[in-house]
Amino acid sequence: MKGVGPAKKKLFGNLGVETVEDLLYLFPRRYEDRTSMTAIKDIRIGEYQTVCGKVMAHKARRSWYTKKHVSEITIYDGKSKLVCVWFNQPYLERYFKAGSEVVLYGKADVYKDRIQMVAPEYEIIDSEQDKSLHVGRIVPIYPLTKGMTQRYLRRVIYNCLDKYEESLTDYLPVWLRNKHRLSNIKRSLRNIHFPESFQEQEEAHKRVSFEEFFLFQISVIKRRMSIVQKTGVMHKIDLDLINEFASLFPFPLTNAQNRVIREIAGDMQRPSPMLRLLQGDVGSGKTLVAFFGCLAAVKNKQQAAVMAPTEILARQHYENICRIMDYRLRIKGSADYRIKGSKDQRSKGLKENDVDSNPQILKSSDPAFSNPLILKSFNSRMALLTSSLSKKEKDRMLADIYDGNVDIVIGTHALLSERVEFKKLSFVVIDEQHKFGVCQRALLSEKGMNPDILVMTATPIPRTLSLTLFGDLDVSVIDEMPPGRGKIKTEIYDFENEADVYQEVKDRVKKGQQVYIIYPIIEESQKLDLKAAKAMFDSFAKKEFKEFRLGLVHGQMKRKESDTIMQQFKDHKIDILVATTVLEVGVDVPNANAMVIEHAERFGLAQLHQLRGRIGRGKEDAQCLLLAQPDTEDAHARLKAILSTTDGFEIAEQDLLIRGPGHYFGRHQHGLNELKYANPVTQIDILQAAREEAQDVVHKDPNLKDDQNRALKQIIQERYPGYLQNVEAG
Repeated sequence: MKGVGPAKKKLFGNLGVETVEDLLYLFPRRYEDRTSMTAIKDIRIGEYQTVCGKVMAHKARRSWYTKKHVSEITIYDGKSKLVCVWFNQPYLERYFKAGSEVVLYGKADVYKDRIQMVAPEYEIIDSEQDKSLHVGRIVPIYPLTKGMTQRYLRRVIYNCLDKYEESLTDYLPVWLRNKHRLSNIKRSLRNIHFPESFQEQEEAHKRVSFEEFFLFQISVIKRRMSIVQKTGVMHKIDLDLINEFASLFPFPLTNAQNRVIREIAGDMQRPSPMLRLLQGDVGSGKTLVAFFGCLAAVKNKQQAAVMAPTEILARQHYENICRIMDYRLRIKGSADYRIKGSKDQRSKGLKENDVDSNPQILKSSDPAFSNPLILKSFNSRMALLTSSLSKKEKDRMLADIYDGNVDIVIGTHALLSERVEFKKLSFVVIDEQHKFGVCQRALLSEKGMNPDILVMTATPIPRTLSLTLFGDLDVSVIDEMPPGRGKIKTEIYDFENEADVYQEVKDRVKKGQQVYIIYPIIEESQKLDLKAAKAMFDSFAKKEFKEFRLGLVHGQMKRKESDTIMQQFKDHKIDILVATTVLEVGVDVPNANAMVIEHAERFGLAQLHQLRGRIGRGKEDAQCLLLAQPDTEDAHARLKAILSTTDGFEIAEQDLLIRGPGHYFGRHQHGLNELKYANPVTQIDILQAAREEAQDVVHKDPNLKDDQNRALKQIIQERYPGYLQNVEAG
């Protein structure tokens, strides 16, 4: 493409654009109607709108209060003036020249009796040619990366369409387009990027969305067919095993947990392999349910594996299961614990009093009770396999797994290594499914003879999205929290009232409670005007909270150090824990019933919900205090959503509406990063129509051999290779 040299190519790579096709499918995130822009005199306070004018003056200064660098311009549209302000962007002095024409998009407010916009998006119009593409029409606004402007990207895409649109292949058959009144792909892409009217844009939107849904649904339907046709392990599971499992716990299981356990048990008894998605909010008890499948496999003389995305989460699963085993042994009145210094590392027949009174006995919840030793209890042997093990420890553990001397293996991506071989793997749990691609899921399943697979996520997924992304999976939902939990109240404050927030923290700590304070970054940055965890920890220790016990934990710390801090917080040796998003996955501390999230506008909605889920784990009500200064539409929408509900599924719906499905899980997730335009939340009718057509096509021609389906087969193999892995090509 003309205008794309090596430097610009690298920038396009940041946007996931490597080819001409990628560029044509880089769709606008919104549009501005610049056919008739808002006159400055008609600006509506508190609303986002687009204005145009000439730069009259530009000046730079330092804020007397915050000492920030302030860039300020005044624009004039022939009748009225508007002031625009940016903070800590001194380079803007090079851009805004007196007399230049500029288009601005932002929210207007009133400051000291003048109308202004703070940090609006801007474009400088240099020529008449610029005007034809950027002014006087419906203008696309694209996602950008640093070093790229809207004007440049718009021009490159416009030239790309002119040069290549005649070479585009339309993958939707003519009969299907006619049936659903869909335009061809050439016209659709033109009207997505540069529509003449919003009606044309909506029709193009519908056409491309239908194609995305249709192609992806064919791939997941074919994958589902290929899996259910395989032969797996038929586990023998009876009611006695389910009741025995329930007796492991000092509390009754919820109705939702019991329901899902029965669903898993039913799947595991069938000859075809299970492929099930387990959804549940933070604290709903998913790990407990997954452990039932592990023990059912062990009871059938098979092995089970649990894969988590991080070592922290893998270790937490390991320790949670250890606690379950501990309770089982304690209520039986005896134990099988590791003894410090003993040669065989074991001592049997210990009574409960012995366990409590003997400091030499390490319970599994003790941090010292860890790899490489294997916990032997409940007739099962369990190990934690992570990349931090020494070579000697890992070699010994791999040999035990291969020989069948380990029944349950919990680990990270290390489980995918070619060196990890199981003797009889029949049950696999993949936690936080969205952190792993379909190919990785397939790699782990290949380590057994078509094992049953349970994928879990603490990010609730609306049914519409489950249907789209996980069409090859059955779905179970834990939609009930354990009884006796406190309620969480969420409030938002601006930074002018941070003293009130800190006073609330002091009051709670004085009552014996513990508090989290969360920051988006670890260390201060000149580029970002944000408070940082390390600096605020030091400040708190000297000023606001100097009379309390403080701790600091962040992602750059060594695991042993962060684990120690977290354990101290859990043991109430720390009153206030200053942290970054490493807290999304952490230990449960029922006494921590308050959380402050500073710069909450910088966090994603799912992140905010996950963080908030760290409190309210006990019987007392909890409070989440957000300090925020939102400056974008999306930030306002995220904060409004987090204030409106604590229901994870409602949060997920809102997150989809705000970000769109292509960004919901991140670019690494197969399938969703291909949904560049389709939105299953707002387009459920199109999704259902496309799925019905996909089912009909696969039913009539399972291997896509017919002439009219060969093009479909080719594009699906290119777009979704992970979903068609091990599926007969025909």
